[in-house]
Amino acid sequence: MKDVDARISGGLKRESFAASWSGRIEHMDTVVSTQEEAKLLAERGVPEGTAVMAEEQTGGRGRMGRKWHSPHGKGIWISLVLRPGLPLALTPQLTLLAGVAVCTAIREVTGVDAGIKWPNDLLAGGRKICGILLESSLREGGLHYCIAGIGIAANLTEEDYPEELRGIGTSLLIEGGGIPVDRMRLAEAVLEELEYWYTLYNREGFQPVKERWEAMSVTLGRQVSVNTPQGRSEATAVGLSDHGELLLRKASGEIASVLSGEIEMI
Repeated sequence: MKDVDARISGGLKRESFAASWSGRIEHMDTVVSTQEEAKLLAERGVPEGTAVMAEEQTGGRGRMGRKWHSPHGKGIWISLVLRPGLPLALTPQLTLLAGVAVCTAIREVTGVDAGIKWPNDLLAGGRKICGILLESSLREGGLHYCIAGIGIAANLTEEDYPEELRGIGTSLLIEGGGIPVDRMRLAEAVLEELEYWYTLYNREGFQPVKERWEAMSVTLGRQVSVNTPQGRSEATAVGLSDHGELLLRKASGEIASVLSGEIEMI
């Protein structure tokens, strides 16, 4: 491994993870998964804010073990080590926080009108443009560290997607009218926004994240199909709870909450 290109490390603002937390950014060419590389570093005790970026993942993955398409030089594939002083039950809030941070960075850098689909996807034009995966490690009954994995489809063309993903996945290049994305600039913005929202969260709690997430959501106000271990149901998504659960209004008017599961917008 080697330190990331100076275009990123030199461009990071003072408040960014790598600068303010004495973390580091490891840049790799081809890896199986940045998540696994970041886990190895976390187990070695690297400081919070350490990130692994790769040009390509051969075994990138999302939630539920799904494969994440990560072709060489086309996207931002990054995993970040976090060591939050949180109860395990609150770690899903970090997924929502990461969604807010990445969506903000994408909008500001590219102008693409990305939105957040609960719990961990970013969409543009109704198709997936980014996935976020948060994984936690426990030690002696408590939270040891979290790995926040972020995959942004930056400069993929339609032809870069395998047949089964066309119509499902899109990219900033496609949604931005064919204008290539400066991946280094976007990576800088992502890390800076993550630093900002994580610091705010540690200082003020979940409420600021909740409010921004609800403003950026493409899920709220929509009729959705929800698949959980308890079964499938349909309801209208109406907001987030103070703990980060998705609030759903059933046909009866009853409000229910879902902490984890899969949803499809109807």
